[in-house]
Amino acid sequence: MREHAADLLRRHGLHVTAQRLAVLHAVARRPHATADGVADLAGAELGAISRQAVYDALAVLVEKGVLRRIEPGGSPALYETRVGDNHHHLICRDCGRVTDVDCAVGAAPCLTPAEYNGFEIDEAEVVYWGRCPACRKRARKRARP
Repeated sequence: MREHAADLLRRHGLHVTAQRLAVLHAVARRPHATADGVADLAGAELGAISRQAVYDALAVLVEKGVLRRIEPGGSPALYETRVGDNHHHLICRDCGRVTDVDCAVGAAPCLTPAEYNGFEIDEAEVVYWGRCPACRKRARKRARP
């Protein structure tokens, strides 16, 4: 993984640093992690890393297209390694679990805007909200008399 990650950074024109590698490994191990979650994992790998170093690494990795940042309403930004495709996300309203879901197929309502207003659109972000199987099961157990 370390060699692959180093090659990935180089292919995107980035210098390979211990901090960037640790951040990349953290996001690969825990997709949809918050910056604080990434900092905890990267700190465990390196022994110590400042929050600012994590935020800086995340910013440059997103800018260069190595990572993707998603910002679901009502939650902090989340980071993932799945880039370069137009996938979407399922988010549990109860526990916050996030799962990738491939793009809608067939007639996909609301993915083509009625008006482009001069924009060149390169991505449509859809977030599906609901309850995951584990939270639905817990809710059913609580509802039983």
